[in-house]
Amino acid sequence: MTPPRTRAGVPVPGDRRWRRRAALGLAVALAAALNHGGGAAQAALSTDTAHEVTVEAAPPGPPPTSATPGIAGPTVLVPAGQADGFASLNALGQNGTTGGVGGPVVTATTSDDFLEYIDTVGPLVIRVQGTIRITSKQGVRPNKTIIGVGSNATIDGGGLDFYRSYNVIVQNLNFTNAEDDAVNVGQQSHHIWIDHNRFTGAVDGSVDIVRGADYVTVSWNHFDHADKSMLISHSDGAASTDVGHLKVSIHHNFFDNSRQRHPRVRFGEPVHVYNNYFLGNELYAVASTENAGVLVEGNYFENVPYPLYSASGYADSGPGRAVQRNNIFVNSGVPETAGSVVEPRTYYAYQLDPAAGVPASVRSGAGTGRITG
Repeated sequence: MTPPRTRAGVPVPGDRRWRRRAALGLAVALAAALNHGGGAAQAALSTDTAHEVTVEAAPPGPPPTSATPGIAGPTVLVPAGQADGFASLNALGQNGTTGGVGGPVVTATTSDDFLEYIDTVGPLVIRVQGTIRITSKQGVRPNKTIIGVGSNATIDGGGLDFYRSYNVIVQNLNFTNAEDDAVNVGQQSHHIWIDHNRFTGAVDGSVDIVRGADYVTVSWNHFDHADKSMLISHSDGAASTDVGHLKVSIHHNFFDNSRQRHPRVRFGEPVHVYNNYFLGNELYAVASTENAGVLVEGNYFENVPYPLYSASGYADSGPGRAVQRNNIFVNSGVPETAGSVVEPRTYYAYQLDPAAGVPASVRSGAGTGRITG
């Protein structure tokens, strides 16, 4: 992975950025040693080079808070920091998705800080405060938790890119006006948990999961008048990289007057779409194509003319397989189903909420400001 592309030059030994990077590297090593009971490392915390970085044991996850004031509905308490669905599984040498647990906790208030932290080797919990303006898609190394502070932490103008990365948690962030994808999970990345974020204004996709990515969970996000919400597999010609991969759980998201791709799937199986609230999706809600296998259950569709494509394919993509059950359709079209799909319960246990309660629980629980960072 190359260094962040938005900064000019390379840090020179002795300047502030060099000292900060050196301090951060030492902090990661010290945190690892402390987690293994290293007394020598504890003594080393007083060294001058570590003065710019806060080193502490990362908590298992931020505590839940009440819903954002002014939004009706019950308080939703979520075990933030504890992934579920496909991101929770033991596979590909990674046991669940724990992010930066065990690493230092740092706070990014500038773009330079943020880009440096996501490019750091080793576990790190990155608290994002205020608005971070970036361009393009910026690479995130493995073993990171990226979590917004409060309800207004924002990544504006650019997005996050996962290239052969793994074990990353992205929570409590507003992604606005990305010039490409807001979040791109690609190139065999795995164990990525995208949770309690808000997406709006991306030129391309809000969340794309492509090129052999696997074991991903997308939960409790607010897709706020987005255009292309979520793409799973980028091309009809990607069978060689995608068949047997792209196992994704999508639950308790608010697809709020977003136009399409909730998700649009090629090849992946099973893609588990459950307990989401689909509202006013102009083009369609879910599309299963190119022999993908999608289970759509316990969702609430309101004012959605085309809730599900499968047997007829979509656009230039061939047909896929889809099973729907226990959904509610209000002023919506008839879902198109075809074939059978591998049961997600063969991979993980889950509790399906009654579809009738999904609008209230998702309105009160999805998006930013529901967990603390």
